[in-house]
Amino acid sequence: KISDINEVILVGGQTRMPLIIEEVKKLFGKEPHKDINPDEVVALGAAVQGGIMQGEIRDVLLLDVTPLSLGIETLGEVFTKIIEKNTTVPVSKSQVFSTAADNQPSVEIHILQGERPMAHDNKTLGKFILDSIPPAPRGIPQIEVSFDIDANGILNVKAKDRATGKEQSVRIEGSSGLTENEKQKMTADAEKYAVEDAKKKESAEARNLGETLIYTAEKMIKENDAKIKEEDKEELKTKSEKLKTELKSDNLEEIKKATEELSKVAQRVGGALYAQGKEGEQKPADDTPKSQESQEKKS
Repeated sequence: KISDINEVILVGGQTRMPLIIEEVKKLFGKEPHKDINPDEVVALGAAVQGGIMQGEIRDVLLLDVTPLSLGIETLGEVFTKIIEKNTTVPVSKSQVFSTAADNQPSVEIHILQGERPMAHDNKTLGKFILDSIPPAPRGIPQIEVSFDIDANGILNVKAKDRATGKEQSVRIEGSSGLTENEKQKMTADAEKYAVEDAKKKESAEARNLGETLIYTAEKMIKENDAKIKEEDKEELKTKSEKLKTELKSDNLEEIKKATEELSKVAQRVGGALYAQGKEGEQKPADDTPKSQESQEKKS
């Protein structure tokens, strides 16, 4: 609770701004502590943490946090966060991802730090490859990516193929490696370019959705060719080609429109296939009692 906080200490040069000081005062209902130089607080905190780790200080609980978000690059050059900014460490978190192509033999784990939604706008901490993934359709393999930050701030990243148990990992010491000014600049840039970045992310996600839907439609035709009506197959192919054309453009609205059109057709055809499957399951159940009854009469 805010009422449990006794003192508020300002950290970083930006906290000298009168507006920030006023907002902090409103939030906590008290004047922030101004006797310590905001630029020196980080060094003082590090000294206290060092004392705790050496066992020289025992009555202080110092909670360290991640200064910036950590995650990996995913389909469409999107930065997917796994550990959010200001998460208390030590911490361990994981997410499950998959492949982007059929029979993909390996995945690259591109580790990033920052607050921008697109991968190239953040800092690269490291890369490694998880290979020997068994052949499978896209989206089927389950690759679990785990991030672990210990009390010393050392980051361990591991990728594991759940099917085979094969894993690969990397250890990153001093996972930040950034000065206080660089951290503040990255945070400020995320706010400065928020609107522009949101549009880029929306475009990337729309393209990802469109490409996935095309793959699903083509797979539906391939696996159920004899069960789908010819007119439905033609409509699926036509809508898929239209979406492929739009994906080559930069017109987000047309991409969304073409995606929606293909989605409606795919849902309708998928519903019809599902209904056929349900009918096929019910028929044997209806025929069995009749067959048994006929045999009883003959005997």
